[in-house]
Amino acid sequence: MPSSLFNGTQTAVVSTEHTLATDTTGQTYVFVVDCANLAMGDTVELRVYTKCLSGGTERLAYLRSYSNTQGEPIKYSVPVPADISCKVTLKQTAGSARQFPWSLLQI
Repeated sequence: MPSSLFNGTQTAVVSTEHTLATDTTGQTYVFVVDCANLAMGDTVELRVYTKCLSGGTERLAYLRSYSNTQGEPIKYSVPVPADISCKVTLKQTAGSARQFPWSLLQI
């Protein structure tokens, strides 16, 4: 059964990549973001970073961009298996600053 490791609500600063959570316990993760507050002209990017090797560099493993009003506002990343670390970020790149409820799940 999935459970939330971290969660909260991020008020975006346009053009700033906000680190929401980093976990190093070795899980399969799903990043969930509620994009119901997006309006016409808004764009947000959801990102997941992982490492391949201990002591390695975090690299981008998943990126999705959403724009304008969303008919299906809850967004899920693909499951990301990570045995060393997982970091999730949110970056609003256009529009008016919005609030985004989010959760990092372990499955």
